[in-house]
Amino acid sequence: MPVRSADVVVIGAGQAGLSAAYHLRRRGFRPADGFRPSDGFTPADAAVPADAPGSYIVLDAETGPGGAWQHRWQSLRMGTVNGINDLPGIPQAEADPNEPSSEFLTRYFGDYEQQLELAIERPVKVSAVRRDDDLDGPLRVETSGGTWSTRAVINATGTWTKPFWPIYPGQFAFTGRQLHVADYVSANEFVGQHVLVVGGGISAVQLLDEISQVTTTGWFTRRKPEWRDSEFDKQAGHDAVALVEERVRQGLPPQSVVSVTGLLWTPALRAAAARGVLQRHPMFTAIEPDGVRMSDGGFQPADVILWATGFRAALDHLAPLHLRAPGGGIVMDGTRVAAEPRVHLIGYGPSSSTIGANRAGRAAVTEIIRLLG
Repeated sequence: MPVRSADVVVIGAGQAGLSAAYHLRRRGFRPADGFRPSDGFTPADAAVPADAPGSYIVLDAETGPGGAWQHRWQSLRMGTVNGINDLPGIPQAEADPNEPSSEFLTRYFGDYEQQLELAIERPVKVSAVRRDDDLDGPLRVETSGGTWSTRAVINATGTWTKPFWPIYPGQFAFTGRQLHVADYVSANEFVGQHVLVVGGGISAVQLLDEISQVTTTGWFTRRKPEWRDSEFDKQAGHDAVALVEERVRQGLPPQSVVSVTGLLWTPALRAAAARGVLQRHPMFTAIEPDGVRMSDGGFQPADVILWATGFRAALDHLAPLHLRAPGGGIVMDGTRVAAEPRVHLIGYGPSSSTIGANRAGRAAVTEIIRLLG
């Protein structure tokens, strides 16, 4: 299969990847030669401007639009999902608060791709990004659909495909069911079972509330949760993002912005607290066949352990570039990888929120235009 070329390859078509594609398109980049549209998508014929700064392609591993949103559980409604910022250029339609977020946002992302005629190929899974032997030569992007040669990569693969599972003694001897939030479908599958939810983030408390309405639950976290009564103001949000930015500048693995901001009391969660659902226990010390050993030595029977323990950045395909610092993270300069200025990470660390992803897409494209001259 011949090697195809594009000046910029964007990996991933979630919020961050679509933001990058929007800004590339807005700055005059054209679809790569031989762009193969997905079924049902026919881009309009348009003259390529003589002064186009280059070509681009978006490679997405999913079978359709929506990024990670298409996989969210059906009970996560638009009325309860955390605020989702508009994609750049086209605002969301007014949402029915009872519509599943997976359906609404998948439709919004799909309409966005069509209206802007973005050059997206899917399903294409990227397996590796490598340097050619000539260090000044192009980067090589190896995929399930062949190899691309490119001058710059914008990585927007997010975290959904890399759920984090902590390891505890006895974990594999547990005779009940263990699952991660990424595998969650509905509370109804747990009726009649005692469910332990592990994790201190927003997904953990939302699912505790939901599952506790059909069966019994217990809640375990490593640290005592911090609650707040109101939304962060602009300055507090800025300060939280700055803490995450400082970590990535030091080459440390990024923390999520949510881990810095704490948990927001909502009417639903206050009602859950009144029902006794949010009585948090310190992490158990071991998992046994029929339950867990509590930190005080007691035993808690369990049928299900739901790990709401977050995700890690899906960057395995970048391993051939050896970007990681001794601290385990990747040293960043804005969106640019300090050790490899041709690679930009968006939707990573401080840009993992939806508004952060939009800004990072614009910043990455601006830097790449400078790089390409």
